[in-house]
Amino acid sequence: MATTERKPLLLDFEKPLAELATRIDQIRQLAEENGVDVSGQIRQLEARAMQLREEIFSSLSPSQRLQVARHPRRPSTLDYIQAISDEWMELHGDRCGGDDPALVGGVGRLCGQPVVMLGHQKGRDTKDNIARNFGMPYPGGYRKAMRLMEHANKFSMPILTFIDTPGAWSGVEAEHQGQGEAIAYNLREMFCLDVPIICTVIGEGGSGGALGIGVGDRLLMFEHSVYTVATPEACAAILWKDAAKAPQAAVALKIISHDLKKLGIIDQILPEPTGGAHSDPLKAATTLKQVLLENLDELNRLTAPERRQLRYEKFRKIGVFTEVAH
Repeated sequence: MATTERKPLLLDFEKPLAELATRIDQIRQLAEENGVDVSGQIRQLEARAMQLREEIFSSLSPSQRLQVARHPRRPSTLDYIQAISDEWMELHGDRCGGDDPALVGGVGRLCGQPVVMLGHQKGRDTKDNIARNFGMPYPGGYRKAMRLMEHANKFSMPILTFIDTPGAWSGVEAEHQGQGEAIAYNLREMFCLDVPIICTVIGEGGSGGALGIGVGDRLLMFEHSVYTVATPEACAAILWKDAAKAPQAAVALKIISHDLKKLGIIDQILPEPTGGAHSDPLKAATTLKQVLLENLDELNRLTAPERRQLRYEKFRKIGVFTEVAH
């Protein structure tokens, strides 16, 4: 059976890389057709391509990082769970009448240690995205997440959450079902859990939809992920009545990992492969697994009261500001 490789989905700023790759392929093909050895020149061009990729991805603007975070082939919650866990069993249902596919979770083992893992789940294509509601959970999704976290707490299993959503679903039906209450309940209850909680922003962390599973002892973030109170498009529409000013809003919102680390919002930045996590998902998963194990080792040494107190203090420090006299 013939197989075909998937064509890469290029972002606007990646076009120079694609042009250089095309040029290398053309030179290689011409050399083969004419029996000419151009291996030296090809090596130089490949080195230049690698250098150019590093230059581009080391200087991305906030709006460009947002594009990377939203890349359709960026690894999802289920991708990471399958890559890092020894065993995995997905659990379904909120015990209130439904099962939200936009938020998945279950029990598994991480290097032999029983854990509960849960997170937002986007789709890979239009059909899958519709089925997953583009990773925007209904209230039932957050109630399912809380049920799983309470299960983890009962059986002394650490909780690992993976954040990747534009935000909680804001439709009328979600409001009828108590969207705000479901998220607020999670925020309150996660502060009270005895077990270690590690939250990781793996893609797009948007608004209360991200916060609903984002209260933890550690908040990690992949290098090219974003974490924000509102999408830049929404912010621009509210402040300037013009969604075209989203790039300006992305800068003002401080949505990227390095800004959030300086502000004390996140605890650790996870480096991504050159070109983003989607360029080498297995390498990204290896990095994630290593960092999770390191943080779990530290948190497991603390008592439950110590973890709760440190969790409380961590979030009390967020929002501190200094007034500058003019």
